[in-house]
Amino acid sequence: MSKIKPSKGAPYARILGVGGYRPTRVVPNEVILETIDSSDEWIRSRSGIETRHWASPEETVAAMSVEASGKAIADAGISAGQIGGVIVSTVSHFKQTPAVATEIADKLGTNKAAAFDISAGCAGFGYGLTLAKGMIVEGSAEYVLVIGVERLSDLTDLEDRATAFLFGDGAGAVIVGPSKEPAIGPTVWGSEGDKSETIKQTVPWDEYDSSTGKFPAITQEGQAVFRWAVFEMAKVAQQALDAAGITPDELDVFIPHQANERIIDSMVKTLKLPAHVTVARDVRTTGNTSAASIPLAMERLLATGEAKSGDTALVIGFGAGLVYAATVVTLP
Repeated sequence: MSKIKPSKGAPYARILGVGGYRPTRVVPNEVILETIDSSDEWIRSRSGIETRHWASPEETVAAMSVEASGKAIADAGISAGQIGGVIVSTVSHFKQTPAVATEIADKLGTNKAAAFDISAGCAGFGYGLTLAKGMIVEGSAEYVLVIGVERLSDLTDLEDRATAFLFGDGAGAVIVGPSKEPAIGPTVWGSEGDKSETIKQTVPWDEYDSSTGKFPAITQEGQAVFRWAVFEMAKVAQQALDAAGITPDELDVFIPHQANERIIDSMVKTLKLPAHVTVARDVRTTGNTSAASIPLAMERLLATGEAKSGDTALVIGFGAGLVYAATVVTLP
């Protein structure tokens, strides 16, 4: 018989606050067209993207994260000293170690919070949210900060016609804390490593030679990714609804990863979402910000009033790996 005492965590967890940061520089499609043979109409029709934000040298992964996190902390009505965990999802922090989460935790003024990075691409926010929920319920932290942050402009090949227009920079953050009722549903997540070559870094860091080759960039097989996202991720989204005991009619908001507006439209159609469901379309002015896209879209919907506190939202992220994570949440 085990002598370990049961944990004393909260019965449930919920998102208590959200914050976002978009770099000051706004980049229209016209700038992208300086290096690829395309048109504004072609980019908009195939992705929905009109503009994106690119970070300045001062707008580092850590700096953007601190800005977004400060807003989330204020929105949740807590202090940084109450945060017991900091989880950062990113693929664009170029130091293997230490984790950028430790720097962020210190700059925010947490009281020696547990801090670590995860690499789950565009599904990273969902992975982080699931880990945070577990920490709250298990009792290892009362409040956990989850950050999705990217500087994908650093990993963009501006001469690659298939991807040059896709990526943007930014940070989104949420505070996860205790709840007396279910407010984060079961997570449906997984990976399909046999398809990992469809989205990848062009050159591994240990093979990069600055004297002879281009800086590593993100590349993808567009049609393969599109088909996978539309057909397979709609199934995952439905599984998340089923796991939470929610029907499409009961849903208020749909916040998918902001990869491509055509993918979003196809998922809405496949899921047969009613007209009353608000659909996040932050991709139009923010582009694909990978791990940051869901919290940034959530923050904008709440800020504009398109969504409101207490709404039931389906969130799903999917991307490189190929990995995915979907869950139903109550908005803060």
